[in-house]
Amino acid sequence: MPISTDSRSFPGDAGAPTGGRRPRVLHFVTGGFSGATQVALDLVRGHLAGGQFEPLLVLRRKRHTDPARVEALVREGIPVEVVAGWAHLATVLQLVKICRCFQPDILVAHGFSDHLWARYAGLIAHVPHLVHVEHNSRERYTWSRTRQMLWLSQRTDAIVGVSEGVRQALLARGTPPAKTLAISNGIRTAPFATAADHPWGERIPGIVMAARFARQKDHTTLIRAMALLRERGLTPPVKLAGGGKASAQKQARQLSEQLGLAGQVEFLGHHKDVPGLLMAHRICLLSTHWEGMPLSLIEGMAAGCTAIGTRAPGVQEVIAHEHNGLLVEHEDPASLADALARVLTEPGLGERLAAQGCHDANTLYTLERMISRYEALFGQILARGADATADFSRI
Repeated sequence: MPISTDSRSFPGDAGAPTGGRRPRVLHFVTGGFSGATQVALDLVRGHLAGGQFEPLLVLRRKRHTDPARVEALVREGIPVEVVAGWAHLATVLQLVKICRCFQPDILVAHGFSDHLWARYAGLIAHVPHLVHVEHNSRERYTWSRTRQMLWLSQRTDAIVGVSEGVRQALLARGTPPAKTLAISNGIRTAPFATAADHPWGERIPGIVMAARFARQKDHTTLIRAMALLRERGLTPPVKLAGGGKASAQKQARQLSEQLGLAGQVEFLGHHKDVPGLLMAHRICLLSTHWEGMPLSLIEGMAAGCTAIGTRAPGVQEVIAHEHNGLLVEHEDPASLADALARVLTEPGLGERLAAQGCHDANTLYTLERMISRYEALFGQILARGADATADFSRI
């Protein structure tokens, strides 16, 4: 999809009166349709529905950016632009042009390393307010990019981590504590509204892991845990839903075949009805190395599954061990096998954890709550002005 800044006319283009208009918020994020993309898109939808802010979504083109998905957003009525991603300079220059046309009051820069290029563009275009949203607890910050991030932080109104774990990671890198806050990601709960119609005890006693194939997600540990469970006489079906890197999926398939699990572990690829898949099974799992905020795990909890996750930033603040799920040691097949065995052989435990997890997902991690907190932050930034001391304690 070509960029259209040469022909598109935004309300309030340069030279047009802006008095009395709604504040404009530009969300910039990768066009890879990752978790960060989904959060930015959810916020744009929330702005459109609430009417308090006038939004624009700008995607940085990736090699795997699907034009059909961008076109679907246009048909939905999402105001969206796509900028070049082949060079950082090209990205910045095209985003500067969009900023000068759209004249945002706030530019929200999502994700590494996109938040760097977006904020450079915002400074060049004299956007009044900048917000940085970090989506992961572990990123590839070189010395140079760390220095850039810290320099930009001094010129940024607010720095948001999508979980407390991400906030702590940002603070450890040196971001200003007064500007750095956590706003948890949220999920759409409507797709899981019928979870109660699928009693836990009547579900398939199987496991669903909905995650893209990548080194971060560590499918290998799950597959090795399944081999250990088989030695104990436990052979639950495993459904792996998600796309991702072909090389990572190939490695997982090969390991599954080597361990004799080919008939037990099913690779579903992109699944059109993940909520239905989750509500049909008892256990949702995420054997990850690290996370920002594990939305797939929260969705599993909302679906009424028993949640099992790694002791990792992001995951640890969602799962309280033996309260609303189980935590297992990082990259430890034996620890994961032990947790799975407990749920598979102690139905009372699994059902109790699932019920509490469902309650927590539907009260603590809703999309509405996330949007409300971001919009409260934007309102506070606009109200206090650029030179006021940050105080986000009530967000």
